Formats: sequence, C-alpha cells, structure tokens
Amino acid sequence: MTGQFHYEKDADNIVTVTMDMSGPVNAMNDEYIELMSATIDRLEAEKEQIAGVVLTSAKSTFFAGGDIKNMLKAEPGKDEQGLFEMCDVIKAMLIRVETLGRPVVAAVNGAALGGGYEICLACHHRVALTSPAVQVGLPEVSLGLLPGGGGIVRLVSKLGAEKAIMPLLEGTRFNAAKALASGLIEEIAETPDDMIAKAKAWVKANPEASNPWHTKGFKIPGGDLNNPKISQLIQGAIPMLLQKTRGLVPAPARILDVVADTLRVDFATAMRIESRGLAALVTTPQAKNLMTFFLQMNQVNGGGSRPKGIEKSKVKKVGILGAGMMGQGIAYVSARAGIEVVLKDISQEAADRGKAYTDKLLSKNVAKGRMSEDKKAGILDLITATSEAEALRGCDLIIEAVFENVELKHQMTRELEPLLAENGVWGSNTSTLPITLLAEPSEKPENFIGVHFFSPVDKMPLVEIIVGEKTSDETLARAFDYAQQIKKTPIVVNDSRGFFTSRVFATYIDEGGLLLEEGLDPVLIESQGKAIGMPVGPLAVQDEVSQQLTVKANETNRELDKRLEQKIGSDNAGYRLAKRMIDDHQRGGRAHGGGYYEYPEGGEKYLWPEVYNWYFKAGHSLPEEDVKDRLLFRQIVESLRCYEESVMNTVADANIGSLMGIGFPPHTGGVFQFINTYGLTRFVDRCNLLTERYGERFTPPQLLLDKAQKGELFA
Repeated sequence: MTGQFHYEKDADNIVTVTMDMSGPVNAMNDEYIELMSATIDRLEAEKEQIAGVVLTSAKSTFFAGGDIKNMLKAEPGKDEQGLFEMCDVIKAMLIRVETLGRPVVAAVNGAALGGGYEICLACHHRVALTSPAVQVGLPEVSLGLLPGGGGIVRLVSKLGAEKAIMPLLEGTRFNAAKALASGLIEEIAETPDDMIAKAKAWVKANPEASNPWHTKGFKIPGGDLNNPKISQLIQGAIPMLLQKTRGLVPAPARILDVVADTLRVDFATAMRIESRGLAALVTTPQAKNLMTFFLQMNQVNGGGSRPKGIEKSKVKKVGILGAGMMGQGIAYVSARAGIEVVLKDISQEAADRGKAYTDKLLSKNVAKGRMSEDKKAGILDLITATSEAEALRGCDLIIEAVFENVELKHQMTRELEPLLAENGVWGSNTSTLPITLLAEPSEKPENFIGVHFFSPVDKMPLVEIIVGEKTSDETLARAFDYAQQIKKTPIVVNDSRGFFTSRVFATYIDEGGLLLEEGLDPVLIESQGKAIGMPVGPLAVQDEVSQQLTVKANETNRELDKRLEQKIGSDNAGYRLAKRMIDDHQRGGRAHGGGYYEYPEGGEKYLWPEVYNWYFKAGHSLPEEDVKDRLLFRQIVESLRCYEESVMNTVADANIGSLMGIGFPPHTGGVFQFINTYGLTRFVDRCNLLTERYGERFTPPQLLLDKAQKGELFA
C-alpha cells in the first residue's frame, strides 16, 4: 500500500489535507518527509486559489510522532550530524506551513503526541475531538529524548515558560478537555463532522492568521530570562530535577537548557539549539533503553505472550475471596472496569470494610471533580459484599486472595470451585506458592491459573500471570484478557517457587541485609540503593513489605521444602534480620509501627537509632561501585536464572516485569536491557569479580556465558 496525503478543496476554497501514510499510523519518517514536502509545494503553488487549510488524519490516531525503530539504529559518534540535519529538514517544512500566508488549522481526531503535537503547534489553530482516543502533548522525555521538531521552542513561545515547563519536563499527556484548559488547543468538537466544520469556520473568520513568534517585536508570554520571576523559575527547576532523576537521565536537564535558551535567543537560534539537543540524546544509553522499553511495552500489551488463535473474552462476573488489602483492591479495579463483583469474606463486617475501600477511593475522585456522584454510585452498585458462598454462583472468574497458606487455599478451591460458571476460571493471587501445587484439589486444573497482583492494586500497573503444569492455553488467554480489561499490563511466567517478580525482588532486600550484617553504615546502604535508581533503599523496602510478612514467607518456604522434598535456601539475611527485629524488638515493619525506620505522625521517617548497635563497624567501608553493583547485579543475576530455568518466556516480559513490578531503575530499560547496554562480556567480567569478592550468588549463569561468547544480545 502506498501512503498519501489526500488533498481536497471545497466550494469555499478551503483545502482539507488528510494524512494517510502506508503504515498503521502516521509517523515522522522518510515517507512523511516526502509526502509533507509534496503537499506544501502544492499549497504554496496554489496559494492564491485557496482560502486556508485544514490538516487532519485518516487514521485512528492523528500522528504518532518519531520513528523509534529507526532512532534505535543511531550510533554514538557517528549519526549525530545526520540526526541534526533530519531535525532541520522537519523544522523547515513546518515553518513553511506556519508562514504559508493562509490560515492553517489542525483538526485533531486522535492521539497527537510528540511529533504529532509539534505539527499542531506549527498550525495557527487547533480543534480536537472529545474522544477518549485523543491525547495531546510532548512526552518525549519518557523516551529519554526531547521534542526535536520545534516542540519546546513553540510551546514556550505560545504559553510562556511558567505554563510550558512542567508539561515538557513531565511529558504530560492531556485529554481534549484538559488540553483546552491548559491552552494546548483552542477548541473541542463532539463529532468528526463538527470538528471539520469548526476548523473551516475558523479559517473563514481568520484569513490573516499567523503565529506570533514570526511577528516583529514578538515577546514570549510572561517574560524572558530578564524577568526575575522567570529566572527564578528556571533556577528552581534545577534542584527539583536532580532530586527526581538523581542525575541518571540526561533528557530532563537538556529540555530545561533548551527552555532557558528559548528565553534568551531568537526563534531560529533556539530551533537549532533544540535540534542539537535531540541529536545528542538519541544515541545515549538511557534513550536507547527507554525507547526499547516503549517498544517492548507495545509488544506485551499487544498480546505478545497471549496464546494465538483464541477468541478475545471479557469477564462479566468476578468473585473475590478475601476482602483484605489485596482483595479490596482487585474489587475496586474490576468494578471500575464495569465488571460485576462479588467480594466475599468470612464475615459480613469484613466484606463491608472491603467494599468501603472502593467507596473511599471513588469519593476522592468526586471531591476532585473527576467523577460524578452518579458514576460513583454506579460503580459501587457493581460490588456485592457478602459472607455467603452462594453469591459466587455463576462467576466466570473467581480470584482467591486469602493468606499465603497452602491448606487454606486448598480448602477454598475444594469448597468454592463448584460455584463457578461452566468452564469458569479459578485464579490464585499468590506471590510465591507454586500454582501446580495449589491446583492439586481442583477438579479442573486446566482452568486453574495464578493471577499475581501488586500492592496497592489501584496504583500498581502490572499483573503477573502464572501458568501451572496443567493450565490450558484458553485459560491463559482468558486471564490475559481480564488483566487488560481492568487496564493492567500482563506478563506471563511459568510455574516455580516465587515465580519471577518475588524471586528477584527478594534479592534486593537480601543484599541490603547482607551489607548491613557486614557492618556497613545503613545510611550508606539506603543512599546507594536510591543512587542506582531504585525507588527507595533496601531497608526501607523491607519495612514496606513488613518484617512480619518476610518471616511468614520464610516459614511457608520451609513447609514447602518439606512438602516438595527440596531446599531453596530460605535462610537469608532478609529473614534473619526480620526475625531479629520482631523477636528482640517487636518491630514488624511500617504497618506495624516501625521497623528499620521510625515513622513519626506528620513527620519524615528516619532510621531507628538502635540499628547502629547491631552490626555497624565504624570505619568499615566498601568501594562505592561495589555497593551499587551488588544491589543491582544481584537482581539481574537472579533474573538470568529465572530465564535459564524457563520461568520467563520472553525478554520483553522480564524487562517490563522488572520495571513495573519491582521498581527496577527505569533508565536501564529493565534487567536484560541493562546487560545489553552494559555489554555482555563486560557484564560477565564484572560478575566474576563480584563473585570473587563477595560470593557465588554473583556467578554468571551459563545462559549469559553462551550469549556473551556468541556476541548475542537479549532480544
């Protein structure tokens, strides 16, 4: 199929240009340059015969932005000049659009993000459809990049630094209503026909339209760097950025630089500075990692791990066993997705408390004006809180979210599985227990699957789906579809102790515990955990998980060792320290009043001083890079073992799972993408050195050695 920009002139001499490129979306690539250039040539040639232009799209998206796959091919020290020149070509075309001498309106019928919104900014007016498909903004920072088609310079010139800076630094995506309120667009329309009609009406009403930054004497709204308020804004953003990025991602700082330059130089110079910024960022490891993450997210959400050839399904009625922290969260996200929910606990009072959680979250949305009372009532009506088992009859999915106890889970299955609808699915929200073991009492083990949610369920975007030995492809497909129905990202793993996320997550806590036992300053342990890009240090993570839960999990592991006649080495530093914290000091973690940290009401948490009396050795130190790498490499080596043992099916699932499930540093692109960027041979060498210094837990798995020898990447 050959793409084209359809060119249609109406009786009022208004030309509608409809972008319809050959791929599934309109994207800023060589084809775009050819088609846009030819269209502008024609508009300029026929300028005297046209009254104005409406630019829209034949796709469900308006314009998808840059071609990420092509950008990933760029090599440092080699392709920067070519990238700079490409930016100049794209910018030159958009300047021709905005200086055509005729009004040009963007009719935004779908997502206009990145390059798509940069095209909109070059137009003189923007009308967007009030559709959930419409998103507007410049989210390049989330890819480790900056807007290189004039986005920074034009947005600052349009809105002023105060209004433009946060959307640029945070990569905010606006729906149509918020884009209108924020000044990113000027009009909204209810239907596609109304959108085009409004665009044409604006053309007729504004025959002399132009963008102000091409007008002599133009001044940026709110002032430039000579304005003390604006100067302070830029200066104040620097420490905020460092606190947020920890200096691990260069894109936000580069964006801030371009914003500042836009406020002190002329438009054309600022555009060149912006181009240089993008050219420099594209080849950085962080950008490559974040762009890879974006593509792998699309792969996962596109059903990469879903069995092929099975019809899509939707859950109509879900039963949830246990109205505690996890169960109440699952009930909330299910009801918000429009699913009928039966929330069962052993008492009506407990079930009602679980439903009250949804009421509380919805009430916050109502208070903020994000939801009507009617909408809230409709969602609450979908949840039946009950202690009666019979209410579960006819559920096409039941998710058991009770305590991590094999006997209890077996009892639930035996008693309540018969209440499922015909061919219904039984899901276990377990974080560690093997699904094949849990499925033993099931009459239909082919319909039994693990559905591991993360806490808090309403905020955490991941669901880890675990396939047991007898789980059917149809059951996997249905669990996958349910995860997407409730707007979660599903990864698929095979059965084992701890699966993927729990196994890897535990190593971070354990390594932090080992460093503490060796006598390292706990403040240093925590700061180095954050310095590598983890959300918090390993001791703080242990507090959040709770020492109590760690001890219970260890005891469960010991029971499993006996039951399965195996040994997985459950006695680790995380357990030893958690047990000491509970047995000697009655400190069970944050939810139990305190652990490694004290949590004063209304104040900042701080390290519990008693920790220094445990193992701390004044003067004891380790190389800083060793501390960082121990905390980071430990997780990666465990991930490699999961992959080698076929717990993981795909590299994409491992990367996405590590970033979205356990908080692995985002700028790395995930556990395996980190190795790709670090270099496989170099990673092996570093693992060998860490093994020599600190123990066999860092020994590189054979899978890694084989790939390094062959010169292969994890893909």
